[in-house]
Amino acid sequence: MGFLFDLCVVGGAGHVGLPLSIVFASAGQRVLIYDVNPESLAIIGQGRLPFMESGAEPLLRKALDDGLLALTSDPAQVAAAAALVVVIGTPIDEFLNPSLKDILRCLDGLLPYISDDQLLILRSTVYPGVTEAVAKYLASKGKYPKVSFCPERIVQGKAVQELLTLPQIVSGTTREAEDAAALLFDTFAPEIVRMSPTEAEMVKLFSNAYRYIQFATTNQFYLIARAAGVDYYRVLEGMKHNYPRMEDVPRAGFAAGPCLYKDTMQLASFYKNQFSIGHAAMLVNESMPMFVLDQLASRHPLAEMTVGLLGMAFKADNDDSRSSLSYKLKKLVAFQAKEVLTTDPHVTADPALLPLEEVISRSDIIILCVPHTAYKGLSLPGKIVVDIWNFWGETKPAEPPWMAWAETKPAATLVSSGR
Repeated sequence: MGFLFDLCVVGGAGHVGLPLSIVFASAGQRVLIYDVNPESLAIIGQGRLPFMESGAEPLLRKALDDGLLALTSDPAQVAAAAALVVVIGTPIDEFLNPSLKDILRCLDGLLPYISDDQLLILRSTVYPGVTEAVAKYLASKGKYPKVSFCPERIVQGKAVQELLTLPQIVSGTTREAEDAAALLFDTFAPEIVRMSPTEAEMVKLFSNAYRYIQFATTNQFYLIARAAGVDYYRVLEGMKHNYPRMEDVPRAGFAAGPCLYKDTMQLASFYKNQFSIGHAAMLVNESMPMFVLDQLASRHPLAEMTVGLLGMAFKADNDDSRSSLSYKLKKLVAFQAKEVLTTDPHVTADPALLPLEEVISRSDIIILCVPHTAYKGLSLPGKIVVDIWNFWGETKPAEPPWMAWAETKPAATLVSSGR
């Protein structure tokens, strides 16, 4: 059977799907993006990205000009692609268990247009066993495409660069599916690593859970140091100084985003809630906003003060605010402070955000939630400043190391707690 497109990326207007589509098109593949978000499709069709992604926009414009990238919101069009790359993942529900409803809803909508000649690749993180379950589900509906799982492992914002330089893991429920997936990704990946579907599913979950645990470890160290009245960053500096085995210890701070917490909980659910280190990591990381608030509330009359939050994305120099702990902190602070104001130089989807200058001028307390590069060199005289990342460096106030009233000092009082 002849196909008009080499592949269709289902959900291709998002953070995972769009960079992948652009890279495939740049490798000479005929790519169709299918997405139900008309606003994002319109932006992409104009040669612009709906989110931050380094180096992607020139490649997007070239792919459009070369006729290698097409866009659609019509599910029937997926029938014209030899391969379907589905970037719909498995979120966790209110009980911290993985939910397959999004994937199954997506597949149900595509069922009339899926053929046995196609390759179907699951790309987003899935619970172990989901790839095999999807193949069985499709078979129960009389559909027998080649089913594969090929996890994405890129850093958001640098996807194009990493897709072209990192090995690509491929797997398939059959050897034919695995071979087809390997052939497709070999168009741009520097190396192909073949695994079974369950092995590949665990690679992604283990990678994200390990990173989440790393952040929890440094956050727990930070809390221990603070409880002892010790400057954690002095300790961290001593640990790392000319000592290679400690060079990878991250700074403390907010560990958040759409993947780390979710995937750690998926792994815990898979292991019948016996993933004790994962649960412990969740408790530590999720407690950091409350720790910041408790420290402030114990020293200042928050009911009489305005608190400004700098940075609402989930990580530095990014515009993605999904699962950002800044919003958790905002909710907590709102219960105790007179007012809470928020700003971010990159996030555009939140109408409550204010200009940086306004937040600084109106706030009594400034909390650096995300260490965006744009915040380097800010002047914050007269403000109580909580620097949870040690982004601006430690001061050495005379009283206990957390904070002091800024009014007693000519410059800002810096308080550190973070990664």
